[in-house]
Amino acid sequence: MNIVVCVKQVPDTESPRKLKSDDNTLDRGAADGVINELDEYAIEEALLLKEAHGGEVTVLTMGPEKATDSIRKALAMGADKAVHLVDDALAGSDALGTSYAIQQVLGRIGFDLVICGSESTDARTGMLPAMLAERLGVPQLTLSSKVEIDGSTIRVQRLTDYGYDKVEAALPAVVSVVEKINEPRYPSFKGIMAAKKKPVETLSAADAGIEADKVGLAGAASEVVDATEAPPRAKGQIVTDEGDGGVKIAEFLASKKFI
Repeated sequence: MNIVVCVKQVPDTESPRKLKSDDNTLDRGAADGVINELDEYAIEEALLLKEAHGGEVTVLTMGPEKATDSIRKALAMGADKAVHLVDDALAGSDALGTSYAIQQVLGRIGFDLVICGSESTDARTGMLPAMLAERLGVPQLTLSSKVEIDGSTIRVQRLTDYGYDKVEAALPAVVSVVEKINEPRYPSFKGIMAAKKKPVETLSAADAGIEADKVGLAGAASEVVDATEAPPRAKGQIVTDEGDGGVKIAEFLASKKFI
């Protein structure tokens, strides 16, 4: 089975993040880049499926040169190889442009199953898996908390507000996973050393047959028009209980329209 995991390098959530003043896009150079946390669950699930059914796991990343750090971590976890789509023309792509670009690469390398994290910690749109499935013309099984494969059939438990739904489809398909699905493994020393020898194919937009006017900031269907930094967190209010503490707390919550 040819499993492809879509991995994104994002700014570390522990680092200060800001937008560029000239175009209001995320300033990726202002924070340390790390592998998207939810994508680690996708990698782990791909590795578990490979261990159960055989095949190979390919990591697919669209991002700048420094995204190789995230690629190497995925390879150290156990992925077999990687494809890195890197081109300045892709900078500023929105979800539509990104899904198109990834579709083009997937059409080139082939797949039986594509696994994604349910969202990225920088944009948090959660739309990419659905867009990708639509572009590829394959079933989408999103928000999966459990994945099972039986021959050419894939079954998942789709997380919902009331529990989960059981969803079934035929391969090939696109799956997105939630953090409840597994516990990502840590790269071992052996895995880190082995990752240095695993193949990483680098593709430009032209290599993947990507039309320049469909990607990048100029080709984006959405844009950030304006942004303002969040104000400093205000000092908290201390409630002294003099027999009426409950009333004071209730009045405070009511003033904030929580009750």
